[in-house]
Amino acid sequence: MSVVSNILPYAVAVWLFGAGLYGIATSRNLIHLVGCLGVCQSATYVLLLGLGYRWGSIAPIFYDHPPGTPAVDPVMQALVLTDIVVGATLTALLLVLTIQVYKRSGSLDPEKLRPMRARQGSDRAEGSDRGHDGKRTVL
Repeated sequence: MSVVSNILPYAVAVWLFGAGLYGIATSRNLIHLVGCLGVCQSATYVLLLGLGYRWGSIAPIFYDHPPGTPAVDPVMQALVLTDIVVGATLTALLLVLTIQVYKRSGSLDPEKLRPMRARQGSDRAEGSDRGHDGKRTVL
């Protein structure tokens, strides 16, 4: 067991997280942003599996093995499976929201969505609001 094999899972997790974070920071497309978030989340899979792994151990199934046989931590494996399910659900939700943003604005570029916020804020600053009939009324 060398130092490199002890540090490798942590180094891979840090590299995956950094690559995903760089993609999130430089993304010009909402779908690309969701994919980069998935890369960041895959870093947690590697980190949890690296924490639960023990060198020279077996799977935590003790049917054929005597008591006291070293085994990997099954809790970490369960956490990784839970993380995968949560990640898939989050990715699906974010992609649905991305579709709705595209339907309303016609763009997936986050920079083009910013003027929408400025417009809404300027309408409120003027003190105007829309009534039930859709016409603008002054407060």
